[in-house]
Amino acid sequence: MTRSINFSLNNLAVAVMGTVVTASSLAIAAPVKALTLVTDRSTLRTSDRLDFASLGRVFDPVAPPTPDSFLPNTFSATSENGLELNFAIPPSNDPAISPPFIFQTGFPPEGIPTNFADGDFLLFTGADFRFFPSPGNPGPITIDFTTPVTGAGTQIAVDDTLSFTASVSAFDDGGNLLDSFSVPGTSSLALDNSALFLGVVSEEANISRLVYSSSVPNRAIGINTVSISNGTTIPEPSTLFSLVIIASSSIYCLKSKSRSS
Repeated sequence: MTRSINFSLNNLAVAVMGTVVTASSLAIAAPVKALTLVTDRSTLRTSDRLDFASLGRVFDPVAPPTPDSFLPNTFSATSENGLELNFAIPPSNDPAISPPFIFQTGFPPEGIPTNFADGDFLLFTGADFRFFPSPGNPGPITIDFTTPVTGAGTQIAVDDTLSFTASVSAFDDGGNLLDSFSVPGTSSLALDNSALFLGVVSEEANISRLVYSSSVPNRAIGINTVSISNGTTIPEPSTLFSLVIIASSSIYCLKSKSRSS
């Protein structure tokens, strides 16, 4: 009888461990989890950032514009910790729409009011300010990170538009889409820091590109400081290892009982 019990327990051990090995193989073969949407800058675990004031080219709303007031449609910038970011904004087909530029939001006449925080520096895609609402370059704004990061995000608003939907798409260094998110946002002149924060975070450093756009076809978009997370994310304990421990403990207890009976 004891031999029969031991035989059954051995078969049980083989079956359980076989299940664990199969589950382990499936877990290893499973694709990387999708990115997580972040709509609060404080939850991004920021370790680096790019403030657009660092480019040293700020549009003066009370002075006649010069070529130095504007940016090219593609340009590079360096974060506080030395990470290079490459920006691209497609040129507008309307020659009356300005090139991209950076401005400081604030009370007139020194600043331009928005619903970002008072004093923020914004990257703006360009507009024709002879009219209201102003026709503008809708972007998108593409940000390439020369070294992949685990997360990044920025606040976004649309010029002369109360309500809109903003989107962010993230890509890896092979140009493969990791995920895309769309979130409703609002714009105003309140200077109350209510502009939508739109970012993504991953379990690994695989984010090489972010593309920001809006649902409004003929209005400019603006973004502020780009927050970056490039630390190592420590995953939570896997349930797979818990399964191994439980299975091993169960087999040990059953074998102990069989020896004592």
